[in-house]
Amino acid sequence: MNFFRIAIFLIAISALPLRTIAQNSQKTACPVGQELKAAQLYGLWAVRFSNPPAGLPTHATLRLQQHAEFTESLAGLVSRELGAAAGSPAIAGHANQAALAGDLEDGRLLLLDESSDRISITGTWNGELVEGSCGKQFQGSWKDTSRSAADNAPDVPFTLTKLP
Repeated sequence: MNFFRIAIFLIAISALPLRTIAQNSQKTACPVGQELKAAQLYGLWAVRFSNPPAGLPTHATLRLQQHAEFTESLAGLVSRELGAAAGSPAIAGHANQAALAGDLEDGRLLLLDESSDRISITGTWNGELVEGSCGKQFQGSWKDTSRSAADNAPDVPFTLTKLP
């Protein structure tokens, strides 16, 4: 009988590390997309554009923070070197730094309006959370909506990646 007690005791002790590992993996798992909140997006992001038009660089930096008036919304700034790509002129209607404002909808859709003059919307950002990225990457498209944009201005694919 004493042998069985010792055996049960040893089995119980050996199961403790497994329980601890299971608890730790639950804590580090990615949040489900709908659990993501705007506050989790605050900070610095690297932007990579695919096939940008002349004057729009392939890389930029985006900073997001809490909107001053709407606490569940986002505000920020996009910084880029317009015209730096292959010596082309800056893309008309845009500034090297532009203000951003928008929302995270349903925990996975990032919708931002860009304004180079802080009055009119000169660009739109529509991105979707990359599955399994733990809220650290979005893919979508940027659209030139400035007054100088062509009627058929293309959507420019982008990837946003959260910087440490």
